[in-house]
Amino acid sequence: MVRGLNKTDIFKDDQDRSKFLQKLGENVVEAKGSVYAWVLMDNHVHILFKSGQRGISTVMRRLLSWYAAYFNRKHNRTGHLFENRYKSVLCEEDRYLLALIRYIHLNPIRAGIVRELQALKEYPWCGHSVVMGKLKCKWMDTEYVLAQFGSKKRAARKAYIGFIEEGLHIKYGSELTGGGLIRSLGGWSQVLSMRRKSQKQESDERILGSGDFVHEVLKEAEEKEIRQLKLRLSGKTITEIIKEECKKRRISSKELKRGSRRNKVSQARALIAYRSIEELGLSTAEIARHLGVTTSTITRAILRGEKLKND
Repeated sequence: MVRGLNKTDIFKDDQDRSKFLQKLGENVVEAKGSVYAWVLMDNHVHILFKSGQRGISTVMRRLLSWYAAYFNRKHNRTGHLFENRYKSVLCEEDRYLLALIRYIHLNPIRAGIVRELQALKEYPWCGHSVVMGKLKCKWMDTEYVLAQFGSKKRAARKAYIGFIEEGLHIKYGSELTGGGLIRSLGGWSQVLSMRRKSQKQESDERILGSGDFVHEVLKEAEEKEIRQLKLRLSGKTITEIIKEECKKRRISSKELKRGSRRNKVSQARALIAYRSIEELGLSTAEIARHLGVTTSTITRAILRGEKLKND
């Protein structure tokens, strides 16, 4: 989910929407990810995304950095376009995939932009039209979506539209939008039931899934944090990373911090930024202070550093 700063519009016209989708598609294909549902509203976007080899953060950083620069140039504006970073909720596929597809694809109807399902089928700024075969998006995995409803495409589409239609009568509440525990259990009734039985369930507001799923995700995240902590405790610092990368490219740290754009210097800055995020878990603001540049420069450097590291 990504929203415009102070809820301002992030799309002014259809060209903006087309550019956003084009760049989203390019990044998804490159990262070998999958998109199952999406919708572009005036001031926010929802995407149901299965991360590929490079993860969702790479796709979103590249997409939002590029689009903000494009939007500012085109509309003669400056400053931030989006409200902080994107918001991501990790979802348990078996339990929530179909509910989320329906929730996302019904956004235009709930907002009153589209009046009925027949019109939604033709609406170009929502993945529903792609699933229905009215719009082509090679980067959207409609086959996987339809496979949840049947093996034959025609029958699967019929079952899918029936499922979407049922959602018109659902009042969405805490099961998809509430706190972590409410979402994990599927609503307040389940929470209260477990309270009466004195049962506990692990939860986190960043994760949409059962207690076991939440536990496994947190365990994996904790292992990464432990690796980073061990490196920091061993004495690894960003200063050491700066020295290592400068030595490899035979450049001085002074030139690096002066903001030089010489190719060797830019490469070193990019790898320092990427390594500082991955190895030490530092914030972009902290990295920017050490390198004497802006946080937006560091955001772009991380993307380049990741590419250099993988190449």
